[in-house]
Amino acid sequence: MPVKTPMKKTTENAHKTKGLKPVKKTVKKTPKKVTLDDLLKSQEEAWKAIRETQQAQKEAQQAHKETEKAIKETQKNIGGLSNTLGSMVERLLIPGLPKKFKKFGYNFNRLASYSYTDGVYAQIDGMLENGTQAVAVEVKTKLRQSDIDDHLVRMEKIQKHADEQGDKRQFMGAMAAFITDENTKNYALNNGLFVIEPRGEDVKVTKPEGEVRVW
Repeated sequence: MPVKTPMKKTTENAHKTKGLKPVKKTVKKTPKKVTLDDLLKSQEEAWKAIRETQQAQKEAQQAHKETEKAIKETQKNIGGLSNTLGSMVERLLIPGLPKKFKKFGYNFNRLASYSYTDGVYAQIDGMLENGTQAVAVEVKTKLRQSDIDDHLVRMEKIQKHADEQGDKRQFMGAMAAFITDENTKNYALNNGLFVIEPRGEDVKVTKPEGEVRVW
């Protein structure tokens, strides 16, 4: 029986053995111990952040209150100035109107101001009146188209109130202003309203070219 000769490792197997990567050893890190001082320090930092946030909120609220107060004071001052200017305009433009309207054939013997609140909510700066007719005058420092539109709505309210009270007079409307421009003036006239403007120390009343609107 022939004797088997032991086999040597082939070159190919040797290469494979050499190509194996060495296994890395895993080193376990020891966790850092948290001391009582660390916990107290973290807690103090958290409370400090909370206090800073609360302080910032208080400062923001205070600033907001101061801003609101300043806005209210400004609005109050502007409102007072507006009321003063409005009163000046009324005193300058309205008193001589009965005489001015007389040249158009209207004889008004009374000039008053009204504030309707009985379901109507309309304020009238000046009302020229007699037994059969009345002209509601709205006074503005500067005349704007929106003012005219508002007065047209106001005239509807005046008519409604008059109907409810059994007042059969004819009601007409007029816009009085210190400052007007041609387009806005024509808008008022085209809507059947009188336009009242200052002319030196006097006032000028312009009548619509067409029919005066009657409510």
